[in-house]
Amino acid sequence: MGSFVIGRIASYVLLFFAVTLLVFVAFFVMPRNDSRVARRAPTEYRLHGGMMGEYAHYVWGFVRHGDLGRSYGTREKVTTRLVQATPVTLSLVAGGLIVWLVIAIPLGMLAALRPRSMLDRGSSFVVIFGLSIHPVLLGLVLSYVFGHRLNVLPARGYCSVDNLSTGCDGLARWAEHLVLPWITFGVVNAALFTMMIRALVMEELNEEYVRTARAKGAGPGRVVRAHLLRNVTLPLVTMVGVQAATSLGGVVFIESVFDLPGLGGMLRRGAQQRDLPLTAGSVLFLALAIMALNLIVDIFYGLLDPRIRTAARTAVS
Repeated sequence: MGSFVIGRIASYVLLFFAVTLLVFVAFFVMPRNDSRVARRAPTEYRLHGGMMGEYAHYVWGFVRHGDLGRSYGTREKVTTRLVQATPVTLSLVAGGLIVWLVIAIPLGMLAALRPRSMLDRGSSFVVIFGLSIHPVLLGLVLSYVFGHRLNVLPARGYCSVDNLSTGCDGLARWAEHLVLPWITFGVVNAALFTMMIRALVMEELNEEYVRTARAKGAGPGRVVRAHLLRNVTLPLVTMVGVQAATSLGGVVFIESVFDLPGLGGMLRRGAQQRDLPLTAGSVLFLALAIMALNLIVDIFYGLLDPRIRTAARTAVS
């Protein structure tokens, strides 16, 4: 297992350098002939010398000191802004993930156990709806209906637990402001996951071990608990990790709709204000978060599946 983990970490280290190089070139090399950017950029952010030397300085400052520069507008450290925005995005993703799993896992499994039933047709409608609707549209509809028309939930804004910067505090107010973003995040991402779970469970239901268990007299509930869940856990973990990582892209839209001061909202404001260090730092931070989630999934996958550990030992030997 150790060789497998070391190999995965080494591959992600190489990916880290590739991502940072791409971000550096896109934000600090390509726009250098843009006179509007050059006039706004302080001297310390303009390129001096070779590109690779500047890139090495950029990466070393980030790795050694956590330095991603200062915002053009506020002169505040980008890392400070990222630290302040990260808890908001984590709150959105964690709560939305719970809503997503609560919708997708039962609906997908029940639809697979009862194919061509009304429940299966209803799940297909949920899948089509979730795949078709954009998170901006769904967020605006929920905000209008529950925030403005019914006035039962806040339509916009954020409330921190400890009243650091948002003007309101308390766990209840915090959760109240995140209910609609959680639902938006959960519904949009649950659609594809429901379809994948249904396909996976239906495939497993045709395996020999399921037919053998049924021939021995095991009921549907016992087949699911004792046999089916054990075999679908591994691919489910992989799908959750991969889709959770890719779903971070939708955070930009959801935070913009509900005016949340998270990473997505910060990225949008940085792009609108042509604040290169802030935009580059947000993109890099989100990319590293996706890489970290994928690495965790890879390691967890290796812990669950002994075949991967055996393959890693064979490759080393």
